[in-house]
Amino acid sequence: MTPKVLISDALSPAAVQIFKDRGVEVDFQPNLGKDKDKLAEIIGNYDGLAIRSATKVTAKMLANAKNLKVIGRAGIGVDNVEIPAATARGIIVMNTPFGNSITTAEHAITMMLALARQIPQADQSTQAGKWEKNRFMGVEITGKTLGVVGCGNIGSIVADRAIGLKMKVIAYDPFLSPERAVNLGVEKVELDDLFKRADFITLHTPLTDKTRNIIDANAIAKMKKGVRIINCARGGLVDETALRAALDSGKVAGAAFDVFTTEPANENPLFGHPNVVCTPHLGAATTEAQENVALQVAEQMSDYLLRGAISNAVNFPSISAEEAPKLKPFIALAEKLGSFAGQLTETGIGTVRITYEGAVAGMNTKALTSAALAGLLRPMLQDVNVVSAPIVAKERGIVVEETTREAEGDYESLITVTVTTERQSRHVSGTVFADGRPRIVNIKGIRMDAEFGPSMIYITNLDKPGFIGRFSSTLGEAGINIATFHVGRESAGGNAIALIEIDGELPESVLAAVRALPQVQQAKPLHF
Repeated sequence: MTPKVLISDALSPAAVQIFKDRGVEVDFQPNLGKDKDKLAEIIGNYDGLAIRSATKVTAKMLANAKNLKVIGRAGIGVDNVEIPAATARGIIVMNTPFGNSITTAEHAITMMLALARQIPQADQSTQAGKWEKNRFMGVEITGKTLGVVGCGNIGSIVADRAIGLKMKVIAYDPFLSPERAVNLGVEKVELDDLFKRADFITLHTPLTDKTRNIIDANAIAKMKKGVRIINCARGGLVDETALRAALDSGKVAGAAFDVFTTEPANENPLFGHPNVVCTPHLGAATTEAQENVALQVAEQMSDYLLRGAISNAVNFPSISAEEAPKLKPFIALAEKLGSFAGQLTETGIGTVRITYEGAVAGMNTKALTSAALAGLLRPMLQDVNVVSAPIVAKERGIVVEETTREAEGDYESLITVTVTTERQSRHVSGTVFADGRPRIVNIKGIRMDAEFGPSMIYITNLDKPGFIGRFSSTLGEAGINIATFHVGRESAGGNAIALIEIDGELPESVLAAVRALPQVQQAKPLHF
């Protein structure tokens, strides 16, 4: 069936063409994002939703999105999407973090230069017929120290451009490795050190609980007198009231802001100050950037809908187009192994350990672990999916451990899911053979070779003669056909297990009769 995508904001016609060329049906309604009721009414007809910033994707709207699989945001910020609601419904949310990086970095450098030489104020004065040559005394940036807070995609481009302008660049970023800092030509420092040393400070970090008001009155108190602050990242990173007070006192010589705590910013504490330069969130506003992010989001969404490839998702691990087909059978295996363990688990789960051996250990294990957790939790929590499972597990205090190692047994690839509860620990292993079909090969240390069927019965019993005959007779008398019958045992006469696939459902009365058979310790219906 041809996937169908709705574009509800203004997006480049080239993006529409990419969808069509890739074989995706497109409904282009660029003004629909402003009509949330209409959007909520029709969203159930689409597999994908492509947006910019005008469309607000709310939990209420997503309640109608019965078929929606992916939301693509042409741009970096996904503030207009309720990520938890999308995640809970198993909807991948993608952004395009690289398409406007250069444009945003250039805007920050432009704002810094405009601030250093008071370009907007001098322009306004000159065009008003004044000639205030002595009023606009600027500062050189050559030889000055630029403090970059956040040295990711955009911050590293800003650092590169600033080094080209002969500035000394110091950077604060907990995720910046020493090797990367050397390659960029920046000095990695702690935040307080950056505040003390920088002549200019530019922010390039997302807005999180940790970064909100990262520049407040306390931070400003640590800075040099005459520091200049640039924010082209996110409103809310700076306490604007505290900054205004520092501008008024002369502690801060100037500020250049493209983003504000409240947008659209019709009023703001910074407005009206003679040493402040403001622009209306223009960081990504170049024709090149808008084209780039539109093309990128169309490619990413098409790749996911047609091939299962996931890139730049904010709520799921990336899966490349090359690895998607190889990963697909192992995702199915991981989910079924998790489901097997989940259907047998009746008490609270403490720890889940997933071990990857052999070739599968070199694959995208994050995606596989998400699949295993989804299978594990779904029998207890029906609405869990591959996207939401890791978050649901974390919320319930379940410890998830991943182990990878070289092949140690008979299988080229082996996945083992071990679930520990307050009562016991249980493990199940599986692999994918050349036919691409997942199989169980070990349950609780007992070797086995069984495919997963839609309706199965799992039995633990004592290895005594007569069990198989009695069991088969019980099902035969009830008119239930056995499709496959797999058995395994620890030792002759010891503990044994049986995994039987049947046609159709197992009535409760027949299950009770099976449980009453001699030697049967446990009988549990399973569904895959």
